[in-house]
Amino acid sequence: MSAFKNNKIATKLIHGGIYGDEKTGSVNVPIYQTSTYEQEIPGVHKGYEYSRTGNPTREALEALIAELESGSAGFAFASGLAAITAVLSLFQTGDKLIISDNVYGGTFRILNQVFQNFGITFESVDTTDIQKIEDAIDDSVKAIYIETPTNPLLGITDIQAVAELAKKKGLLSIVDNTFYTPYLQRPIELGIDIVIHSATKYLGGHSDLIAGLVVVNDDELAGRLAFLQNATGGILQPFDSFLLIRGIKTLGVRLDRHVSNAEKLAEFLKNHPDVQKIYYPGLKEHPGYEINKKQAKNGGAMISFELKENHDIHKFFRSLHIIALAESLGGVESLVCHPASMTHAAIPKELRDKVGITDGLIRLSVGIEDADELEKDLEQAIIASRI
Repeated sequence: MSAFKNNKIATKLIHGGIYGDEKTGSVNVPIYQTSTYEQEIPGVHKGYEYSRTGNPTREALEALIAELESGSAGFAFASGLAAITAVLSLFQTGDKLIISDNVYGGTFRILNQVFQNFGITFESVDTTDIQKIEDAIDDSVKAIYIETPTNPLLGITDIQAVAELAKKKGLLSIVDNTFYTPYLQRPIELGIDIVIHSATKYLGGHSDLIAGLVVVNDDELAGRLAFLQNATGGILQPFDSFLLIRGIKTLGVRLDRHVSNAEKLAEFLKNHPDVQKIYYPGLKEHPGYEINKKQAKNGGAMISFELKENHDIHKFFRSLHIIALAESLGGVESLVCHPASMTHAAIPKELRDKVGITDGLIRLSVGIEDADELEKDLEQAIIASRI
């Protein structure tokens, strides 16, 4: 195990978890590309018997994310949704969850179209208002599930207040930390029970893998999730585990550049005469700015905005040269998407409109390209989209 538990996050990113390989001196954990392991006699082995149950490369990743999030145990899955599925499988028929009212469309879809079939229900609430969360709690509620910032409207929820409310009511508290990662925000340190990541995004960082991670800080929860991971089998493969460890090593330097670029573009968009509305937690005008400042390092690198009515949003997308129109986020390249028809299409239009995911909303994942060139690309696309 790592000897760096008391070091700062930038050091832990590189040396945390299980560092290197003692047998050979390799500074990287090897890729154990194997499905099974030879046993000395039946039931006696060297710690591994079958790679669905445990694999040394995946184990190194799981130890790393647990350490980065200040948790006791980590679990790696084949996708962010596989991670969410495992967490939701902790609940049973009759249980209800309170969720943030603008969450990732896939999270809404799996709750609305899969888990409701098993009698596990949910209620969408504006979790930026703690009183609204408390008002929604009844005897059937077993957990509060939040994104902060939310996807795609970047609403900020007070993590510590949610953790305290959940503990007072005897509920589990769950935070999707995909947008910020442990480099910018560590919910378990604020009292949260479970942290989820779509590691496809910033943790991987290069748009070349799909993965999900879960971290807990409770032995009983860890045991239940270990059982679910093995029983349902949605595990991350060894090669992708290796790639994810490699991506995490550069998370700090990447996010510093992502955020620097995002802060510049947020100011540009805020002051642009053609921009009607902007959502970015790093701007002092953002309603969650002070809470975000209290619980996170900065405002991250995701921006959402709307152009004024005299613009054709499709012309805007077609006119971009550097920024790509694509699903996902958090890669080194800048990506833009139309949530209403892409990432959040699974959410009914009336609900999208109610929470503010309008047909004119644009979500921008700011990459690490030259910031001036990104600004010029946005400027020319905005001009080209004028009607």
